[in-house]
Amino acid sequence: MYEQILLDTGADHHGIATVTLNRPDRLNAWTPVMEREVRDAMQRLSADDTVRGIILTGAGRGFCAGADLGQRKPGEPYPAWPEGGIGDDADPNFTQRYTYLAGVPKPVVAAINGAVAGVGLALTLFADFRFMAAGAKLSASFARRGLIAEHCTAWTLPKLIGPMNAMDLLLSGRTILAEEAATMGLVRLLPAEGFLDAARAATQDLIGASSPRSMRVIKRQVWEGFFQDLATASREATAAQAASRESADYREGITAFQEKRAPVFTGR
Repeated sequence: MYEQILLDTGADHHGIATVTLNRPDRLNAWTPVMEREVRDAMQRLSADDTVRGIILTGAGRGFCAGADLGQRKPGEPYPAWPEGGIGDDADPNFTQRYTYLAGVPKPVVAAINGAVAGVGLALTLFADFRFMAAGAKLSASFARRGLIAEHCTAWTLPKLIGPMNAMDLLLSGRTILAEEAATMGLVRLLPAEGFLDAARAATQDLIGASSPRSMRVIKRQVWEGFFQDLATASREATAAQAASRESADYREGITAFQEKRAPVFTGR
């Protein structure tokens, strides 16, 4: 079905689906085809009620080395990219070229199995969790290519690791190891050996016992909070809490707690 990605819908992994960038001979360098296919896969998985979380990773020894510059000529215009949010999401904050990932109504985990740079890094910054293989390399090398902080990295990085660390990575364009990225709070470190299995297990630990409905609402609260004042966030949280008390997942959560058993959530 896809040319440049692989899709595992998670049937054998407790509902943890996996989207794999699949150009290992090019370190999964980003192309317009890959861009369309990743978006299509995210649309499909967002609509699949059996999927609890989504992992984005790379095939081979790299995650994504950035845009495939070998396919482009200087001055050549970029091809048009898909537009719009996931499903019927019309909030402009979640309908831009890569910001739609923040609007995916399920946890998105970037499993950074190897080198990541440029647009590959930008993608991971819209994930909800970032796991990175020990010893893997990371760089935001835009300034070393005569470019600027593309794809909202000047917006996301300061929020994730603070202005000084963001300036360090963006202005210097230097390459760092996963271990340094972890000290900045940008990623959580996992062993390189058996990395994907470890990332799936960690994802299951994080989200396996939680209500899909609750996770969907909380994720939106966190991302929308970047654009809200405190009073608005308070009012919306109050309304969302009232709605949650009418949900099937709330009733199941309370019943399971009283019966001292694991809840069986439906996401409704």
